[in-house]
Amino acid sequence: MALANGSATGLILAAEGGLDYMSMLFVFMLSTFIGVGVIRRVSRLLHTPLMSLTNAISAIAVVGSLILAGGEHYPTGIRVMGAIALFASMTNIVSGFLITDRMLKMFKTRDGGKS
Repeated sequence: MALANGSATGLILAAEGGLDYMSMLFVFMLSTFIGVGVIRRVSRLLHTPLMSLTNAISAIAVVGSLILAGGEHYPTGIRVMGAIALFASMTNIVSGFLITDRMLKMFKTRDGGKS
């Protein structure tokens, strides 16, 4: 809950001109590098639980990016970043479901035989 309140405060400050683009870009780049570093160290056995968690996080990001991309009172640059975030989050969700479906098909039995 604290993260959501902090994000909302950041969005309000950004809309009012309190945060500059360089600060927001720095936070975005820092979170990207930390996320990549954390994901690289995950065992392959934990891939499916991790994917379901990232799908849940992406669903939250879709809601936030819809608010940003559709808000008329935000500057154009922020609206464009919201549209990019929407595209990236939806791509992550759809590809996660496709990969999970493919993995589940590997465990189905064939024509009455054993798997």
